[in-house]
Amino acid sequence: MKDFAAIDFETANNERSSVCSVGIVIVRGGEIVDKFYSLIKPEPEYYNYWCSQVHGLNIADTKNAPVFPDVWKQIEPKIEGLPLVAHNKAFDESCLKAVFRVYQMDYPDYEFHCTCIASRRRWPEGQHNLDIIAARCGYDLKNHHHALADAEACAAIALEIL
Repeated sequence: MKDFAAIDFETANNERSSVCSVGIVIVRGGEIVDKFYSLIKPEPEYYNYWCSQVHGLNIADTKNAPVFPDVWKQIEPKIEGLPLVAHNKAFDESCLKAVFRVYQMDYPDYEFHCTCIASRRRWPEGQHNLDIIAARCGYDLKNHHHALADAEACAAIALEIL
């Protein structure tokens, strides 16, 4: 796969619609051509302790952030016609669908691929966490659980094994 958009969401709480940041890496012809990152005002707008512990974001970080539809208006033209790739697509795809539902937006049924599933096929043994598989593919993930850093790691994995 040489053309795709790697995507990663972080959430504020256990609701999949509570996306509080997004990272996107656009790959065309096997080369990274664009990157996008934004904080997002989560819906519902509260943070639980565990999510904040994972990604380090809290209510003060997203208090003045744009809402999802405004962020997606910037993303949509960048990813038009591209399949989406995520590490653990079940999570990221469900977040995307949930936030589309919350804002009553028409979901365009994006094509999604999963680097975690692909890594399990390639290397059946061991753990398949994003940082571990990224390292196995020669990518040093320095800022794990930052949406853009995770999307960059996912893109590196996808270029290696998809």
